[in-house]
Amino acid sequence: MKNHTTQLTLNAMLAAVCAVLGYLALDLFTLKVTFESFPVLLAGLMFGPVNGALVGLIGTFIYQLLRYGLEMSTPLWIIPYVVMGAVVGAYAKRSTYDNSAKEIRFIALVAELLVFLMNTVALYFYSKILYGAFSLPFITGSLLPRLLIALAKGIAYGLIARPILIKLSRITHNGGR
Repeated sequence: MKNHTTQLTLNAMLAAVCAVLGYLALDLFTLKVTFESFPVLLAGLMFGPVNGALVGLIGTFIYQLLRYGLEMSTPLWIIPYVVMGAVVGAYAKRSTYDNSAKEIRFIALVAELLVFLMNTVALYFYSKILYGAFSLPFITGSLLPRLLIALAKGIAYGLIARPILIKLSRITHNGGR
């Protein structure tokens, strides 16, 4: 029972950190610099696809609600983090939560690129909601800076995730799972 309580507590803390990091994002129209995906990455690596997806869902929903309110486009900005948590969690589960440093670097980079791609698709739909039509400059205007930010975050997350996971595994008493 203690393990489930610890896992639930850690998931709640990661969702809260996700919400705070999202809320504190630097938002420049279609260019957003945020670190909200890092707690989602950790949740997926530690507890699997369901928990990773739930941390992404709850954390980004709270942040979206606090920062922008509830809009028709809200799900567009939540779904990438839910999918990211599920993909990272499935990857970690495949190796029974014992990922090497190289594997963690790989999945962190893939996860950030996945969020980048899904947010680009979200921008397409958002432009239709905002302007009533597809707006190519709206979507492509910040494409390169957004890609560079995603690559930088993926590399940075890949480098710092394993030491943090090792520390957190001491709390969960099960090797990070």
